[in-house]
Amino acid sequence: MKKLTRTECAEYLRAHDDYVILTHARPDGDTIGSASALCSALRRMGKRASLFPNPEITERYKAFAAPYIEPDRADAIHISTDIAEAKLFPVGFEGSVSIAIDHHPKNPDFTENGLLLDGDKASCGEIVMDVIELLCGALTKDEANLIYVALSTDCGCFQYGNTKSDTHIAAAKLIDCGADTMPLNKELFRSFSFARLRLEGKVYENMRSTRNNALNIAVITRKMMKESGVTEDDCDDLANLAGKVRGNRVAVTVREQKDGKSHASVRTDGSVDASEICARFGGGGHRMASGCSSDMPPYELADAIERVVNELWPE
Repeated sequence: MKKLTRTECAEYLRAHDDYVILTHARPDGDTIGSASALCSALRRMGKRASLFPNPEITERYKAFAAPYIEPDRADAIHISTDIAEAKLFPVGFEGSVSIAIDHHPKNPDFTENGLLLDGDKASCGEIVMDVIELLCGALTKDEANLIYVALSTDCGCFQYGNTKSDTHIAAAKLIDCGADTMPLNKELFRSFSFARLRLEGKVYENMRSTRNNALNIAVITRKMMKESGVTEDDCDDLANLAGKVRGNRVAVTVREQKDGKSHASVRTDGSVDASEICARFGGGGHRMASGCSSDMPPYELADAIERVVNELWPE
């Protein structure tokens, strides 16, 4: 593994040209905001840069990514942002990655030229912000907005356990650069369709709570989604619904996928390592937030994860 410093990453980006930046499968605000802000900065430097056309970008994030998306170029230098492992490459990408920028501590390094990794950061966006400052001196207002999308979504608008003093300091710097935090907070955290709210009602009605509300497990099936009328654009941040129960310490959300498989998201307060739980099913992530996928039906996967939680976190 070749680990890069921020300065070394900036030097590489300054020395080369023609970049395509990758976002991960089922892209969230961190990967979209990080990639778009970096693309903007590279273009300001006169570099050719674009985002890989990830087909899974939802409506909520399309406006942020759209100005930067172009068709992939086979001879371009591919940079990844917020991609924890190679199996999370976007649908349709088959090349290699030159440099990865990431904040997932267990990133195995799938790059050709090095990994810029800082597992202490709440978001990849904070690392990208540092790189942009090294490249350009300061962020533009648009870049500040994009990094705020990255930072705020990955720390749950500063409510998750990964929020540190550095997270707030980074947010303050973004505000000083002109980030429009009020409209962004409303769009990202307080605006939902009626269909999404109907789905949330079904989730809460069927949620399983044990250990005096410390462990909460939500299962979301394709049937529930169809009955609610939701689309993929309505399904951001479903992983955090189970954690809203008072007394929660471990929240599990299992969602049935179109192909019949299931994806699980695990959120904890640190009492148990979420990445250790998900590793049992071939996944990973952070201590307080991890995910995994399985061929098991959703309720079967939920039962299996509950057994692992109880094993790793005895009462």
